[in-house]
Amino acid sequence: MLVPDPKVVRTLLTRYASLKIAQAERERAETARELEDVSYTLCVMMGTTSVDDAIARADALLLAAGRTTEATTDPEEDNGLSLAV
Repeated sequence: MLVPDPKVVRTLLTRYASLKIAQAERERAETARELEDVSYTLCVMMGTTSVDDAIARADALLLAAGRTTEATTDPEEDNGLSLAV
């Protein structure tokens, strides 16, 4: 199974949330269409038929991706930042 790029998933979730807020503040046909498109894309990307399920899977994917990043990052590793003030 293909795993979506976490960066793309995060961007879609952010766009979805922004559109939900915009639609709640002021209902507009254009915003509703874009929200429908983003919802559909999230569902396809996450392999679900429900936007709620897609969001749950996207959250799980991002959480897992974050754990993988933390596990592969050595806290003792020099990150190029100076500790001097």
